[in-house]
Amino acid sequence: MFRSKIASVGINVPENVVTNFDLEKLMDTSNEWIIERTGIRERRFVTQPCGCSQLALPACLSAIEGAGIRKEDLDLIIVATTTPEHSFPGTSSFLQALLEIPGVPTLDIRVQCSGFIYGLSIADAYIRAGIYRNILLVGVEVQSVGLNLTTAGRDIAVLFGDGAGAVVVTRTDDDSLVLSTHLFGDGRFAKELWVDAPVGYQSPRISKEMLDEGRQYPIMNGRQVFKNAVIKFPEAIEAALQANNLTLSDIALIVPHQANQRITEAIAQRLGVPLEKVYSNIHKYGNTTAASIPLAMYDALQEGKIKKGDYVILVAFGSGFTWASAAIRW
Repeated sequence: MFRSKIASVGINVPENVVTNFDLEKLMDTSNEWIIERTGIRERRFVTQPCGCSQLALPACLSAIEGAGIRKEDLDLIIVATTTPEHSFPGTSSFLQALLEIPGVPTLDIRVQCSGFIYGLSIADAYIRAGIYRNILLVGVEVQSVGLNLTTAGRDIAVLFGDGAGAVVVTRTDDDSLVLSTHLFGDGRFAKELWVDAPVGYQSPRISKEMLDEGRQYPIMNGRQVFKNAVIKFPEAIEAALQANNLTLSDIALIVPHQANQRITEAIAQRLGVPLEKVYSNIHKYGNTTAASIPLAMYDALQEGKIKKGDYVILVAFGSGFTWASAAIRW
């Protein structure tokens, strides 16, 4: 059996910084209110036009260079996104065209906040099976263009930002490797965090009435999401530890999906670990859904919080509900 590792991480975020003070001008909110409830101070919004494939391209090129391979060496492109630029084909097709590597298979996955870890599990399985050697895995979101930036939409609008993170997952013969991945879901809660329209089971899929009702915007039952997140995050972490006979004392850093700083604090409290052991950069980028874990990994590496040989746990929870974890030896 072959094994895989994350060989490199690349990121790209829009230059346009949107602070809480900027949002104060658009809706009835305040910098203090947003920080208290989310921990977010600013986020990045694209300046149109920019789709996910365009935003992801620089992150991909950086990751490919960091892995020491050519883009022609890629065997598969996996893109995790909640915000494809078109209903079909997938964002991975447009990204492949921008990378100018025709013939390479492409795959889109849509499991929202858990997308990056789900994608990592797919990449790891292909490499373990000996089918592929070099896989480009991307988490990317352009969420700003689909937010209701008014008082009516503020509970969602203050949370989300745009960004892209990419990794190259390669076959490995050394001690750096993906130890295991663990995936979970519970569709009973699908409508607790979702976008209702367009609707795929009636005609028309989108109508003026739907738009007038605001059904094209994401909605969230915040209490239900928080209640489940603070339970499922630790459970997924425990699954990764047990599968590899590890304890929390063995782990150098836990890198969670950046959902909300209050959730991150609750994770640390429930696990009984110092807050600095659960990485956070949500204050800089907001919730970037599928992009948040690679963005956080990149920053943690730059800050020296992940070093060669460290055990790291990646963990996510989000819409679906889906949740997931991965244990990695860096």
